[in-house]
Amino acid sequence: MNSRHLILFVLLCILISPRVFAQSNNATIYGVVTGEKGQAVELANISIKNYPIGTVTDRKGEYLLRIPAEKQVTIIFSLLGYLPQEKTIEANAEERIELNLQLQINSEEIGEVQVSRSRKGNGNISRIDPKFTNIMPDASSSGVEALIKTLPGVSSNNELSSQYSVRGGNFDENLVYVNDIEIYRPFLVRSGRQESLSFINSDMVSSIEFSAGGFDAKYGDKMASVLDIKYRKPTEFNGSAAISMLGGNLHVEDISKNKKLSYTGGVRYKTNRYLLGSLDEKGEYNPNFVDLQTYVTYRFSDQFDLSFLGNVSQNNYNFIPQTRETSFGTFETAYNTKVYFEGQEKDKFQTLLGALSANYHPSNELNLKFIASAFQTKEEVNYDILGDYYLNELERDLASKSVGDSILNLGIGTFLNHARNKLEAHVYSFSHKGAYNTTDHLLNWGVKFQLEDIDDRINEWELRDSTGYSMPYSDENVTLARVVTTDNQMQNMRITGHVQDTYAIPINRGELYVTGGLRFHYWDFSSEFLLSPRFAFNYYPDWETNISFRIAGGSYQQPTFFKELKDRDGNINSDVKAQKSTQVVLGSDYLFRAWDRPFKLTSEVFYKNFSHLVPYQVENVQIRYLGDQESTGYATGMDFKVNGEFVSGVQSWASVSLLQTKEDVVGDGHGWIRRPTDQRVNVSLFFQDYFPGNPSYKMHLAAFYGARLPTGPPNSERYMDTYKMPPYRRMDIGFSKILIGPETQHNSKLLSKVKNMWVSLEVLNLLGINNTVSYFWVSSNTGDMFAVPNYLTNRKLNLKLSIKF
Repeated sequence: MNSRHLILFVLLCILISPRVFAQSNNATIYGVVTGEKGQAVELANISIKNYPIGTVTDRKGEYLLRIPAEKQVTIIFSLLGYLPQEKTIEANAEERIELNLQLQINSEEIGEVQVSRSRKGNGNISRIDPKFTNIMPDASSSGVEALIKTLPGVSSNNELSSQYSVRGGNFDENLVYVNDIEIYRPFLVRSGRQESLSFINSDMVSSIEFSAGGFDAKYGDKMASVLDIKYRKPTEFNGSAAISMLGGNLHVEDISKNKKLSYTGGVRYKTNRYLLGSLDEKGEYNPNFVDLQTYVTYRFSDQFDLSFLGNVSQNNYNFIPQTRETSFGTFETAYNTKVYFEGQEKDKFQTLLGALSANYHPSNELNLKFIASAFQTKEEVNYDILGDYYLNELERDLASKSVGDSILNLGIGTFLNHARNKLEAHVYSFSHKGAYNTTDHLLNWGVKFQLEDIDDRINEWELRDSTGYSMPYSDENVTLARVVTTDNQMQNMRITGHVQDTYAIPINRGELYVTGGLRFHYWDFSSEFLLSPRFAFNYYPDWETNISFRIAGGSYQQPTFFKELKDRDGNINSDVKAQKSTQVVLGSDYLFRAWDRPFKLTSEVFYKNFSHLVPYQVENVQIRYLGDQESTGYATGMDFKVNGEFVSGVQSWASVSLLQTKEDVVGDGHGWIRRPTDQRVNVSLFFQDYFPGNPSYKMHLAAFYGARLPTGPPNSERYMDTYKMPPYRRMDIGFSKILIGPETQHNSKLLSKVKNMWVSLEVLNLLGINNTVSYFWVSSNTGDMFAVPNYLTNRKLNLKLSIKF
């Protein structure tokens, strides 16, 4: 079956599945969910116990859900801050049952001032159900980040990496928090092959919130996005385990009998060896990534608890390359390159994180939190790789017996890459966060003191030889193509803080929430004191149509951390100032029904104006900043997302993003040029389905399209990055079968504690498309440069067994 047939088959399955389901043996429940005072409860979860089926209430608290008929099922109503409730019903085929429910506030989950009203004042933050992290077909095993990549405004062109870019920003412009602690990733990683597991353990996650721009002042000083993760505080014993051809994971959580001590922890193992075997570059791959996390909470009283978050991560990447053969070009100009290698690469990345949090809430209105954290990373990148390459032109005459064979040698050359890079960084911080809620206001404030100690030692050089001449050419000496030698040590201090208020303004028709905030940031290295005002307006009109509007924006200033200070030679530029972005986001959410099922259309238009930018170039996932240059720029575009029950009871969504981002490097005389993240069109899809009348058989599909990105020769000037990479096109699909669940019976004592067990088969890169992540540049006999594509992974199968107990 070729790629075209596969595409038609998948699209046919998607189109017919809602109609097939409509003819199945099911019933319908509907109703309204309200609070203690009779008010409508929005975004309440309604699900069928032990089934992959559920929905959420709309702004009026209304819901509608298709359920299996002729059998007894339990309906669960839940929402953060409320006590969950269960209702057991049995319906006849195609029967309609009205089921209204009133939720009670859970006074034991005050925790960090969870105010249901404030959810509407948070219109610029999207909340994502963590359950999707366990079903998303994904080659990187990143879980949460795999979900984020399907959202509007987010793009990623590397399935081996958990990194993503948002609305024209790069990887370093994204904020990631876990339980209010900022997360850092290794600094020396150059490609997705070396990248370890994502810090976020999806088995421990209780909530996921994400903003692609226009986020509040309570979040930090980055220009692109914020991902806010909360780990779960368990209420009973639970666990899970999974094993696949890409690794495995184990997680356990429990609470003591007196309900004071709770803990959740997990260990994960990942290896890319199976996937890397599909690359053009053949050799001995031995990547091993291990991660251990724990989150422990001790509740001294109803008002005070103490929590600890710990992480240990050890990542080793060992590679002995042997050969590489890559065909590229077009039908009219077809080429082939062969490379024979000697040498090896050995990389090691070790990270440690420990954070202690004291949470004090003397009343339902006030919450005070204090956090002390320490982060350490030790990184080594060592390689000596010698390669001899042959560049050939291929026969393209279809009538020739030698079609596809080499007919002309265009170039012969050698390269030798050497590195002995070491980096050790320590980040210590102490912070305080507070929140106070009144009838009309929700006040947030915070202050953070941070110390940074970085020791960066880089020793890299590259020798290139083309047809007997070293490049760049010299008739007197053997010259190196690139040399970087540094020994940088930095000790710095930062002080940051914020204050913001969300105010409910009384109006005649609808609800209006206004959020205003101010951040400050001081860094002693640059002696900059920055003020960043931010705002958000969220309007929920009292119309028959379920629609809401929002506008958010302000000043988003990103002080340099370390990498942005360095130029191509690794030297520190002490004059680099904070990068600045002034942005505004206009959006709307429209709730509607189709096929008698709920849907939501989200639309946003944004504009960002940049100043004091540090230009950069991207090689795979490594960002090389040009710290001795400065630029101005802009980013503008539109994002759309439609999500809902394309198949009754399960959520699916599609996202479309349009973007243009450019910059003007000061003093280079070349005017406006495309930024490295200028991806004009980005489309993503996540679709779910299950067998009609038997939800134990499920299908999950993730598809991506990203338009062509600009790139250029290595070590070139920014204005030379005009070469266009091919578009990124990928489709992953997974099929699963529940082996043990509510409808199955077994007599094994060994399996008596198992709540769910299922097996899944994933087809990664279903269409077998050779996506390009970067280029290896070679020279011909005449001195012309040829861009040889570095392809990503090809089609692979992944078998996975998952258990919940």
